[in-house]
Amino acid sequence: MLKEVSILILTYNEEANLPGCLDSLEGINASIFVVDSFSTDATLQILDERKIRFIQHPFENYSAQRNWAQQANPYNTEWVFHLDAGERLTSELAAWLTSFDPSVQDVDGYMFSRKTMFFDQWIKYGGHYPNYHLRLFRVTKGRCEDKVYDQHFVLDGVAETIPAGIDIIDTVTDNLRDFTIGHAKWAVFEAMEAVQKMQKNKGEVQPNLRGNPIEKRRWLKNNVFMRAPLFWRSFLYFVYRYFFKLGFLDGRKGLIFHFLQGFWFRFLIDSMIVEITYKLSTGKTLEQVGLELGVDVKKLFKEFSELSTKNPSSTS
Repeated sequence: MLKEVSILILTYNEEANLPGCLDSLEGINASIFVVDSFSTDATLQILDERKIRFIQHPFENYSAQRNWAQQANPYNTEWVFHLDAGERLTSELAAWLTSFDPSVQDVDGYMFSRKTMFFDQWIKYGGHYPNYHLRLFRVTKGRCEDKVYDQHFVLDGVAETIPAGIDIIDTVTDNLRDFTIGHAKWAVFEAMEAVQKMQKNKGEVQPNLRGNPIEKRRWLKNNVFMRAPLFWRSFLYFVYRYFFKLGFLDGRKGLIFHFLQGFWFRFLIDSMIVEITYKLSTGKTLEQVGLELGVDVKKLFKEFSELSTKNPSSTS
């Protein structure tokens, strides 16, 4: 049994996804701890039936919830592995974790590639594979960065990148209604964050063109995409992703995914930035604009300022 590793999972109404996620963990024999945001479906029943320890905690945002789960982990292990309820381990990753040696001294965290599944199709192109994420790390060395959207875990130590093929499977959606509604919500959050100028690298992934895969992507986003003109950058990003990164090879379902996630979503964020900026120019405060858009700005960003002050961190 991996006595020094805990697997942390966040849930909210995940009765459809949770069984597949837990099934992929069978045989690993690590402690599993779930933090639930007061689900109203059969999520808790599934956890009870499988005798998995869980606790309920109000949801502020993903960053705050992940860090709270890490701090509240009752197993108090040296290592934590973060997993979403909509994700699964490949058999290769399950085997890798089974043979993992927690006593390793020269590495503080491990990065794994994620396989995006859209309507049961693997999105292989458009820059989506390999797509590395830090998920396993020493609890004293890592935490989730202070961002509203597109969060990554940051590490104050040495990270090792595990070869592609030993992957996390990410089931993005099985219906477009939930996909578009979810992204419309995230567009508001990302636009708010951009206007608030939250992206100052404090407690976040450090942009570095010569760094690890996550740092490279953040450098490109901050120094290329975010500096391009509004709206044009959405179009250019889609062209780059769909043609230059061969997204068209993902076929019909790939076209839907790359267009919605790579163009429509980014265009919507820019549109929201224009709307928020206009409303601020009329004399409204960001808090007032946020309430009009269904966002409690003070509540949304409150945890970020507290975490940044208490837990400054950096990447390797």
